[in-house]
Amino acid sequence: MKISTRGRYAMRVMVNLAMNDKDLFIPLKQIANEEEIPFKYVETIMTDLSKNNLVIGKYGKNGGYKLAKDANQYSVGEILKITENELSLLDCLIYKEKACPRTQKCKTMPLWQSLNTLIIDYLNSISLMDLLSNNQEFNFGDGI
Repeated sequence: MKISTRGRYAMRVMVNLAMNDKDLFIPLKQIANEEEIPFKYVETIMTDLSKNNLVIGKYGKNGGYKLAKDANQYSVGEILKITENELSLLDCLIYKEKACPRTQKCKTMPLWQSLNTLIIDYLNSISLMDLLSNNQEFNFGDGI
């Protein structure tokens, strides 16, 4: 799995919104400037986030975007799934037999499935609120 620029930018945008008053609509231009992301790129990201009800948009004077819910209710995995479409390590985990005719007899499949589950569970365990904490350490827990 490789997180694209789009995914990384979406995370930065969501953290930016989480740092602001939850009742304020933040203009796209402000977000783009603060995060040093091209305006057009932020526009396309916000369209996806808005369509998936992660943010609320408002047009006109005092318009912009804000989070649709509290920062502790968003997981990193949820945000990345929207921008990346898939978080799986390998095509064979997504498409099964369509990607590889050996899927059913592959001796390494359990390894990839377990690793994939571990990564997705980890991403889903971290909230936007966790990212706002400067001293938060992210680890895999019990000896991993």
